[in-house]
Formats: sequence, C-alpha cells, structure tokens
Amino acid sequence: MARRVFFSFHFKNDHSRTQQVRNMNSLDGNSPVTPNRWEEIKKTGDEAIKKWINDNMSGKSCLVVLVGSETATRPWVKYEIRKAWEEKKGVLGIHIHGLKDLNGSTSQKGNSPFTNLKVTEEGKTVTLGTAPTLKNPSGSTSKDVYASIQNGIDDWIEEAIKNRASYK
Repeated sequence: MARRVFFSFHFKNDHSRTQQVRNMNSLDGNSPVTPNRWEEIKKTGDEAIKKWINDNMSGKSCLVVLVGSETATRPWVKYEIRKAWEEKKGVLGIHIHGLKDLNGSTSQKGNSPFTNLKVTEEGKTVTLGTAPTLKNPSGSTSKDVYASIQNGIDDWIEEAIKNRASYK
C-alpha cells in the first residue's frame, strides 16, 4: 500500500524535476499544483498559502522534501518541514540535483534544509540538524538517479517515519 505523502520543494527552480518523482507509481501524494494555480494561491497572501499547505498536508504520514539547489532557503519549505516535524510526521529529504529539468539540465547540489532549522519539540525550541532522513541518490546520469530514487523511495519513506517516531 502506498504511503500518503506531502511533497515540498522550490517551485520555480525544481518544478519539472519534482514532477518526475511525484509521478512514480508507488506514491500517493498531494495533487500537483500547476504553475498558474500556485501563482493564484500566492497572490491571496500568506494566510491562504498556510491554509493550502495545512489542508494538503492533513492526513499525510510523511513529508518528502525534494532538495534542489535553493530549496534550503525557501520560507514555505521551512514552514512545511516545521509543521510536519511538530506533527510527528516522517520527514525525508531527497537530493534531486542529478535529475534533468525540461531543458535537459541538471543543477548544483543544494544544502540540507534541516541543518539550521529550528522547531518546537515538547515546548522547547530545538535545531533539527541531522535528525531527519536525507538521501543522496546514486548514479552518474539522470536516468541512474531516477532509478535510484524509484528503487529506494518506498524504503526511505518508511525509514523516515520510523526515524521520526524514535525522537521524543
């Protein structure tokens, strides 16, 4: 049975790379948002964006952060990570810099979005650091990286859920 996951990523830079991962058959993720719809949501303000995130993350067991070159700096990605961690959902990061975009280009490997991120844990503020699961798929070509993600993502999600459950 496929896990229900919420995908988090930098929309502008990585939308086409993330669609490759989102379309893998083993996952039941939130419905893809089109670039036009995302622009509509953004125009309605921060509270509308939070509501969209909260509504779409509801009922999911794991947050899958698709880490591109600038993902770690994105404020909404940080919000999604905090929310998932504080709700005790599994949190998984997957580097996607090796996947080609629509122009046939790969990108620079991005920094971990977890390293300096602060969350609230049992009333205390803590830094996530290396607590969440972060994977760097193997392979020297885009096809190899895709295959690595496709072959590993189910196990990585389960690992992230178990990993999160081990933190109190």
